[in-house]
Amino acid sequence: MTRYSWWQWSLLIAGGFGINMPALAAEQVILNYGPLSRTVAVADLEALAATGTAPERLAALLTMANQPASKLQAALTDGIEANPVLLDRVLNSWPGEWALDQMGQVIHPPSGRASRQALRSALVLSAQDDNHVTLLEVLQHYPTNEVEVEADRLEEVYNDLETLMEPFS
Repeated sequence: MTRYSWWQWSLLIAGGFGINMPALAAEQVILNYGPLSRTVAVADLEALAATGTAPERLAALLTMANQPASKLQAALTDGIEANPVLLDRVLNSWPGEWALDQMGQVIHPPSGRASRQALRSALVLSAQDDNHVTLLEVLQHYPTNEVEVEADRLEEVYNDLETLMEPFS
């Protein structure tokens, strides 16, 4: 007979009763524009993506960084087509891991640890519902409470992912 710890039993029981356990996802994003940095809520980025208008805290950072809100809005909403199964396979290959390491220099947990795994997870989860990956979805699925983004280098991430997936589209 298999032995389970108390928390494994709790998960099994909760799953058996249909209780949904909340998934860990980023709630805060530390946006860095060179030496400028500000922590903003993912909800603020969602608002910018939907309306094109940056909430006050985000607008202040964009003004200081001399960046138009429309540029960040485009970075959040422009995406690539990606089958989640294929994306997972590609990201688990040597070229995929190299690309994750490059992208992880731009999108990473504040600690810098487990960046590759966290980013892989966020990318694949982002593609699951609609075979499409956007930066906003990646941030919404990032498996830590906070994620740090080198906003002035976001175009690099998009280009790396697009180049990686190009042969499969």
